[in-house]
Amino acid sequence: MSAHSSNRLLAQPQPLVPEQNQRRALLRQLLLPAAAAVCAGSWSSAAWAQAASPIEPAAGEPSPVPGLRWSGQGLLRVWGFEVYRARLWVGPRFNPADHASDALALELEYLRAFSAASIASRSIEEMRRQQPIAPDQGERWQRALQTVLPDVRAGDRLLGVYRPGQAAQFRQPNRALGEVPDPLFARLFFGIWLAPTTSEPGLRAALLGLPARG
Repeated sequence: MSAHSSNRLLAQPQPLVPEQNQRRALLRQLLLPAAAAVCAGSWSSAAWAQAASPIEPAAGEPSPVPGLRWSGQGLLRVWGFEVYRARLWVGPRFNPADHASDALALELEYLRAFSAASIASRSIEEMRRQQPIAPDQGERWQRALQTVLPDVRAGDRLLGVYRPGQAAQFRQPNRALGEVPDPLFARLFFGIWLAPTTSEPGLRAALLGLPARG
């Protein structure tokens, strides 16, 4: 393909499949206030500079769960907007090719506000990338997750803890939030970030300490 035809392809909008349309509509709803803030000049240019990459935690930063070791961290951006920082700790038998192989703890540090309802809804959609989920099952899981999670503001941290065959547990600093007592939910939920089917492979690589694909 010539450079001229390549540039033409990049310049022309491509048709979206239904899943992409749904994702774009939801992200537009979530991030429209952020876009307004950017246009108003309330963000510094530094907010656009950091890419997802595996970096060591700050010196002395302990694992939030005893027995887990540091794995990696990364930054999620959507359309250039920073959404959250993610950090991962894993158990001694953890296998990056199978995120359900051992215990892990995943922390999200939010960089803007989201409602519990929007987090729960988006989570179920992302979980469906791994396997089909019946509508009634998805609704039950969404309600359960929305009940456990709080609304978040910029700077809030949520910690999810996974142990094979057990419930997904959720915490904030210094307090437990609750759990969703379904091992299948737990595996699929943490697979949002760690399964090969994730919608954010660069973030997955950063969390697992894997080479980023070019």
